[in-house]
Amino acid sequence: MKQLENKVALVTGGGSGIGRAIAVLYAAQGAKLLVTDIDEKGGNETVSAIIAAGGEAVFVKADTSLSDDSKNAVDHAVQHFGGLHIAVNNAGIGGPLKPTGEYPIDGWDKVIAINLSGVFYGMRYQIPAMLASGGGSIVNVASILGKVGCAGSPAYVAAKHGVIGLTEAAALEYAKLKIRINSIGPGYIVTPLLTNALSADVMKSLETLHPMGRLGTSEEVAELALWLNSDKASFVTGSYYNVDGGYLAQ
Repeated sequence: MKQLENKVALVTGGGSGIGRAIAVLYAAQGAKLLVTDIDEKGGNETVSAIIAAGGEAVFVKADTSLSDDSKNAVDHAVQHFGGLHIAVNNAGIGGPLKPTGEYPIDGWDKVIAINLSGVFYGMRYQIPAMLASGGGSIVNVASILGKVGCAGSPAYVAAKHGVIGLTEAAALEYAKLKIRINSIGPGYIVTPLLTNALSADVMKSLETLHPMGRLGTSEEVAELALWLNSDKASFVTGSYYNVDGGYLAQ
């Protein structure tokens, strides 16, 4: 039997990168997918790939920084598939690169809105739907920068630290109500978020930050998320797992 057989899963930021890899893997493991993204083209491509492989999926355009969009995504999953059992709050942005004393206020507001408030908005509506479905599991995508700092990225670092704390608080609240909530911390992963923003030389330099000497792949992150969202992790909640090639061990 597939690990997510007969489960309904919602993945935010599923139009590319880590979100797409998670959605495709979950579908291959039997889940019915509700994929969201602000990128309609990317989101529909993810859904098409899932359907072509014999899975079930639908796309809903959603901006995670808008609470109404998060509610609409959950409502759509329940109406279309009959419930909600799994969620991955993955959507995020890098934001401007400036020291704190020069950081643009609008940049701060946008990063916090998407990377932190977006996770809260997601859980705010996912949790009631999961309670109505008899329980579930949530994975929030934080970062290695949810545990350590990084000069020039104060908003991103603050948001990702917040995601880990929010995950722990929510996990305690729902531990006895059959909902598990965990977070993961990818290191630097080869995704459009990086490749579209950084030069090849910078990408190469990032490899040296990881003891394994390379960047991670979206598929490697997806495998960790799958384990956490499956019954194999039935006694795991409130935890943070990094998938970082040894970055945080330094």
